[in-house]
Amino acid sequence: MRQGSCLPEGEAEEAFAVASPKEDAPTEACPLAERLRPRRFSELLGQEHLLAEDRPLHHAAISRNLHSMVLWGPPGSGKTTIARLLGDACRAAFISLASAFAGVKDIRAAVERARHYASRRRQTLLFVDEVHRFNKAQQDAFLPYIENGTFVFVGATTENPSFQLNNALLSRLSVYVLRPLSHQDLLNLLDRACRRHAPLSCLKIEPAVKSGLAKLADGDARKALNLLELCMRLARHGAIDQSVLERASASGLRCFDNKGDIFYDQISALHKAVRGSDADAASYWLARMIDGGCDPRYLARRLLRMAYEDIGNADTVAINVALAAWDSYDRLGSPEGELALTQAAIYLACAPKSNAVYVACQRAAAATREHGMLEVPLHLRNAPTGLARSLGHGRDYRYAHDHPDAFVAGETYLPKPLLGSLFYQPSGRGQEKAIGERLSRLRALNKQVTDKEEDYGSD
Repeated sequence: MRQGSCLPEGEAEEAFAVASPKEDAPTEACPLAERLRPRRFSELLGQEHLLAEDRPLHHAAISRNLHSMVLWGPPGSGKTTIARLLGDACRAAFISLASAFAGVKDIRAAVERARHYASRRRQTLLFVDEVHRFNKAQQDAFLPYIENGTFVFVGATTENPSFQLNNALLSRLSVYVLRPLSHQDLLNLLDRACRRHAPLSCLKIEPAVKSGLAKLADGDARKALNLLELCMRLARHGAIDQSVLERASASGLRCFDNKGDIFYDQISALHKAVRGSDADAASYWLARMIDGGCDPRYLARRLLRMAYEDIGNADTVAINVALAAWDSYDRLGSPEGELALTQAAIYLACAPKSNAVYVACQRAAAATREHGMLEVPLHLRNAPTGLARSLGHGRDYRYAHDHPDAFVAGETYLPKPLLGSLFYQPSGRGQEKAIGERLSRLRALNKQVTDKEEDYGSD
């Protein structure tokens, strides 16, 4: 069968429903998740946006028209299963590489095998699990063989391909995003396992226990089945009840990958909830990250950053609250210290917001880059010695405390090319409203003096 050939409707549907070869069937020694791996697309749960009729992967399977792609999704969402079923549906030779162990030598061996199959007029699907673990040179090694059709490349990753894959490789792949399984999908999966696996079919499982397993799995089909298998081993008196579930889930963690995409997505959600003044969402995302195993001290550091970046002078107490929460956690530890972090998150969410300090920092940094190392005006320079004073350092400087309101109208403190620059512009919210009013008054006084000096100069 040539690549890209189209089949009559009946044969095409048969291809989409084809089962994996019997010789690949898992043994009883395999984990339950492997034994119950779908053998047909019709058995897959979730991913309807990719597998429903007229969707891209459905079309690839029924037309036997494979193309290189990367499947991006969380653990247990079906990436490996979809790759295997695509290979089966398209009658392709399936070669699998595990990036944790494979190198360029293994890639070359896979190329030779693919050429062997090609000589027999058989297409090859090269599946690379966790492809983001390959370095740049290893990723580049795939390019010529994807280009000349030696194999169809299917990569799987839990990380954002935009950040983890080379642009050259990414440009040759279609990216398909897989979603975590829904709660109902997981319940259906558990029901199917109980029907198909003989030891489970003999056990009584309370509906609440199934629901609890689905919640603990957190969208991960493999985790759901692993937990179910553990419950089966712990079961007593022919039933899996709540006590069995509690023992099986004692060390369970939510879906959370330290320093991975899920990690940064959740910290982004926490930061944006605080910025958006949603105390409820801030509390939730903070609790979610702690529950997932995030270091609370990292969260304390991020809360302090939020106090400076998104609140600033609108409520200077926010900085002290964030610092106190960090210190309290160091003194109390978990779980008591987590209450301090939650209080800080709620306070920051409820505080008036201003990013004026953050913007001022960015503007000042941009001016520094644009104008380079401008000289300090003579009147602002330090004059600790007679030589410095003879060179004019500090000359005509007016000491602010010698003037009313400790302010010298008309005095300048910026290099000449930057005079008139307004880096800090208060928001008018919270405490910054008073700060803004004072700065407006002082800037107006400066302008009056400057205008008079200009008028005097013109005369």
